[in-house]
Amino acid sequence: MSDRPASLTPPPQGYAELLAELKRRIDSAQQRATLAVNRELVLLYWQIGRDILARQADQGWGAKVIDRLAHDLRTAFPEMKGFSRANLMYMRAFAEAWPDEPIVQQLVGRLPWGHNLVLLTRLKDSAQRMAYAGAAIEHGWSRNVLNIHIETRLLERTGKAVTNFDLTLPQPHSDLARESLKDPYRFDFLGLGREAGERAIEQAMVKHVTEFLLELGAGFAFVGRQVLLDVGGDEFFLDLLFYHLKLRCYVVIELKGGKFKPEHLGQLGFYLTAVDAQVKHPQDGPTIGLLLCKHKNKVVAEYALRNNTQPIGVAEYQLVESLPPELQTSLPSIEQIERELGGDYVGGEEEEA
Repeated sequence: MSDRPASLTPPPQGYAELLAELKRRIDSAQQRATLAVNRELVLLYWQIGRDILARQADQGWGAKVIDRLAHDLRTAFPEMKGFSRANLMYMRAFAEAWPDEPIVQQLVGRLPWGHNLVLLTRLKDSAQRMAYAGAAIEHGWSRNVLNIHIETRLLERTGKAVTNFDLTLPQPHSDLARESLKDPYRFDFLGLGREAGERAIEQAMVKHVTEFLLELGAGFAFVGRQVLLDVGGDEFFLDLLFYHLKLRCYVVIELKGGKFKPEHLGQLGFYLTAVDAQVKHPQDGPTIGLLLCKHKNKVVAEYALRNNTQPIGVAEYQLVESLPPELQTSLPSIEQIERELGGDYVGGEEEEA
């Protein structure tokens, strides 16, 4: 038998394909195992929270029992984190927020505990929590990205732009296109004042392109700024050009520093025609236009788009905006939960959730 290492022996035909397939299966199995462990952990936390709620309701247990329970659980399971007093409080709040076990198993159980704490502490409404949970699962948002999207009210703004997509794009392409736009767009990350001009905004968007793409949403890929188009020997420049990976089409974004005017659509429509003729691939969908302005009259925008045959959306942008009061607070700070339970904080070390 040869002592020659197997790695130096030429592999047989088809070996590379087999190796790639086995790697894919192993990776998939590892992911399923991780998800299963996470789901069991979240379900366990929910069950603990549910039991605490039930005992407090039926037997009048106070907050001090939580301290004792945290101590005893950490003593019994010293290798496990997550049994701090603070986390037990969150388990209780979690079970109170999601009283139905099927929702925990089928929806929020698919998210890590840290994501669930963001949903729990940043949103008060269960419908909003479900919506953001579903979006986080669909798009694979990290905890930080989920937090940012909640702060900027992403889902409340999604699909709110004035468009004519129902008339100019086929189903279901029109629905996906509409849901790809929002109103208003939040550009406070640019660090510009309310009176910043169009060119200053464009420059800042390119400088902060990562944040800009995050605000635009999933699927947008940046192509360029002030993109040159030569039409019959005359030069024209697109403010911003993107390609949408899900819609499979180019998206032209034009910025207007003032109020929306119907005549703005003529210039944008010309750009869409030029991109369709000179840039897009035959298999790409029709180029979409997005006109961003500081202010718009919704009725005027709807009238202006009604008989337009090109797919265009009109939305506002905001350079500065404070977080609305309903999202500034969380459900349950630890102190608030304690007051609900009618007990006093007894102190002690608290591990990370």
